[in-house]
Amino acid sequence: MQKLLRLKQVMAETGLSRSYVYALSKDGKFPKPVKLSEKSVAWIESEIKEWIDQKIIDRNQGLA
Repeated sequence: MQKLLRLKQVMAETGLSRSYVYALSKDGKFPKPVKLSEKSVAWIESEIKEWIDQKIIDRNQGLA
């Protein structure tokens, strides 16, 4: 079962600021949010976890 995370949860999980989450997402460097309603979005938890895992891999390979 997929779980959706709201912005505050994404910020807590990643340590990123609101504006940086949106900037990275816009540039295709972070998972895109899912539109829930006119004024509400969320992110798929598994995609956020994959992004974090990839950052760790990049670090361990000397890419970050």
